[in-house]
Amino acid sequence: MDGIDATDRRLLDLLRIDGRAGWAELGEQVGLSASAVRRRVDRLRARGVITGFTVQVDPDAEREPRVEAYVELFCRGTVAPGELQRMLSAVPEVVTAGTVTGEADAMVLLRSRDVRSLEDALERLRMAGSVDHTRSAVVLTWLVSR
Repeated sequence: MDGIDATDRRLLDLLRIDGRAGWAELGEQVGLSASAVRRRVDRLRARGVITGFTVQVDPDAEREPRVEAYVELFCRGTVAPGELQRMLSAVPEVVTAGTVTGEADAMVLLRSRDVRSLEDALERLRMAGSVDHTRSAVVLTWLVSR
């Protein structure tokens, strides 16, 4: 991140923990005034370093059960990242995905309402023409989520 100093990095870390923290609260933690913090955050947004803010909702609060799994995706031959992106974007249960080093071609986080819908999503991934096989690990307990 070119042009970002230690104070910017600290602000980014604090905003990852609490994106709704007030300017004064952030300023106390980084040694700046509230207005100086706001100018820095505005500058980070304008430069595209901060791309947006979001809300994380506790699934238990919505009474919506969920099952999440990390899935390693193994493809036959060489598959371009654009092709993987197209294929994975077609599966609504895919929360996030990326190409990775190691044996797998991609790592995918799936989120579904129950085990049956997770199995259906995995099957849709496996049916893609370039996918050889998958290896999954179901998340039991989230320890840190930012």
